[in-house]
Amino acid sequence: MKAIGFKTSLPITEANSFIEFNALKPIPSAHDLLVKIDAVSVNPVDYKVRQNSAKDKVLDTPKIIGWDAVGTVEAVGSAVSLFKVGDKVYYAGDLNKPGCNAAYQSIDERIVGKKPATLSDAEAAAIPLTGLTAWEILFDRMRISPEKDKGKTILIIGGAGGVGSIAIQLAKKLVGLKVIATASRTETMDWCTKLGADVVVNHHDLVNEVQHAGFKNVDFILDFVDANAYWDAMVTLIKPQGHIGSITGSSEPIALNKLKSKSVSFSWELMYTRSMFETEDMIEQHHILNKLADLLDEGTIKTTLHTTLNGFTADNFKAAHQLLESGKTIGKIAITF
Repeated sequence: MKAIGFKTSLPITEANSFIEFNALKPIPSAHDLLVKIDAVSVNPVDYKVRQNSAKDKVLDTPKIIGWDAVGTVEAVGSAVSLFKVGDKVYYAGDLNKPGCNAAYQSIDERIVGKKPATLSDAEAAAIPLTGLTAWEILFDRMRISPEKDKGKTILIIGGAGGVGSIAIQLAKKLVGLKVIATASRTETMDWCTKLGADVVVNHHDLVNEVQHAGFKNVDFILDFVDANAYWDAMVTLIKPQGHIGSITGSSEPIALNKLKSKSVSFSWELMYTRSMFETEDMIEQHHILNKLADLLDEGTIKTTLHTTLNGFTADNFKAAHQLLESGKTIGKIAITF
């Protein structure tokens, strides 16, 4: 099968930062689906893995990355019960296994959902990783619910990015939170507003911006940009007994002690935890993806696709990574095969 990958970590402007090559078509194991890929989308994790996984070395076999895909089930493993041949599916994949930047992929059915019927392949490919991340941080990690939290305030740092674009919608439409999103350009501010943000503030002077907008403190904060860079601002803005969640990790220790006087809770979210450790509730990602598909088909939420590149080529993956690395993308970028 045709695949696109890399043998060494190179700047995206280099000719061999992505290469096209032939790989063996995977054979699905007991719980796996063999999916013929129709479209993928790209995420920051893609370029971070590309930049760091083959530093100062040359791999014998090119590495295939990619963690958002839409496709058609071509074959199923002996223990598969959730899908059948011919089903259209979407998923975010498994960080420990070969990615979706290939003609075919073998993927565990427990982390796969039905493709939203009303969306194009590109529109659907934009959803899985960011949709799962936003859902898990809001509802699994921070335990936010409409029954106890409707009307409370949430600050979303990085509102126009892939995860922020879904989180704004879920927080507003499913919980009824008052959403404050950060953005700094006219186009990103407009994007956040169209998705349902009640207030959009500039992240360059976060505390003053939020407080000048009329919010001394907020009940919840989601960090989708840089935990340490915004830590002191988050500590200042979070209400006593509030909750902060982050997906960004940290190159140095986070000063959790600064949360003690307010008795503030803090949660990490990594969308790959369930598949990486094959947790007992791994199938929850199947259920979440199906719920998101229903919400998309009903029109409760909408795709966050912003840019589509047509053609399964190395040049298109280079272009997509260049856009991502610029730090100025809006929503998601998809590539159709």
